[in-house]
Amino acid sequence: QVQLVESGGGSVQAGDSLRLSCAASGGTFSLYDMGWFRQAPGKEREFVAAISWSGGRKYYTDSVKGRFTISRENGMNTLYLQMTSLKPEDTAVYLCATTLRGRTSIVHPSDYSYWGQGTQVTVSS
Repeated sequence: QVQLVESGGGSVQAGDSLRLSCAASGGTFSLYDMGWFRQAPGKEREFVAAISWSGGRKYYTDSVKGRFTISRENGMNTLYLQMTSLKPEDTAVYLCATTLRGRTSIVHPSDYSYWGQGTQVTVSS
């Protein structure tokens, strides 16, 4: 059973930066593709970014391209999301997720098998 624990959220001003981390346990990290999603109150869970098991493929939703960077450190079983130039519309609970590598799609919530509990990011103007 894979377990994921996010950290690094907080309350910041517009234009600030944050780095989220997701620590994985209970599985062989390098066998899994990973993703970040976010969910704001009253809204559906939204894809943010994803990375393949090797780090060779990365995907971003259009609204974060050029501002967010997804990365992973397989030796540390950790996934990261570096967020810069934060905007109030980035406010949400950010969740990491994982699925066994080999899927053709890793950008939909239904593509993932395991989820963390999330970390709150609040951006004020």
